[in-house]
Amino acid sequence: MIIDDIQRAFAASGLITRGAFHATTADDVPEGGRTVVMIGNAGPDMWRAFAKTERSSANPLDSWTREVLDPIAVGFGATALYPFNGPPYHPFQRWAMRADDVTPSPIGPLIHPMFGLWHAYRGALVFDAELDIQTPSRTPSPCASCTDKRCLNTCPVGAFSEHGYDVPTCRTHIAAPDGQDCLEGGCLARRACPIGQDYIYEPAQAAFHMMHFLDPK
Repeated sequence: MIIDDIQRAFAASGLITRGAFHATTADDVPEGGRTVVMIGNAGPDMWRAFAKTERSSANPLDSWTREVLDPIAVGFGATALYPFNGPPYHPFQRWAMRADDVTPSPIGPLIHPMFGLWHAYRGALVFDAELDIQTPSRTPSPCASCTDKRCLNTCPVGAFSEHGYDVPTCRTHIAAPDGQDCLEGGCLARRACPIGQDYIYEPAQAAFHMMHFLDPK
């Protein structure tokens, strides 16, 4: 199956295939695209590959992602698309829910039954052909049976609630001395989720993402 070949092509980068779907007009896939294969990461494997590379651009992870995906896309006769290309931006969250066994969590990011909140979608390969793909499994969201909802009760400044995510309050806290734990180790609310604890990002990886959240380029 071509999906297995794609996975092998990404092995050295720590990136993995994150499901696929056959596109319809409702999916907002560029004209001619019939199969979308999601590419992303789970846990620290991608970070370990990326950390070995030179970082010279303002958005080094985005640049590295292009350097990895673009030639693989060409090799498979696909078009590479990215969540950071825009505006307008491609609906990666919606595509992810079509391709993968993920659902929205109470704090926003999509939650996976194995990876928890410790995963991401870095790109997509779009094929003009209708490839042979597996239908993603659909398991109940782990959030539905979670009674503690620690993700909503752990943030020291209450940035997360059932009403949404208070981004300015979060950023102000992370930039202050009291926010060093979040800045250096990653979001406390995210870390409080019991799902996917084996895939928690390494401290350097979490700090990298938090620094870019504070100072987006």
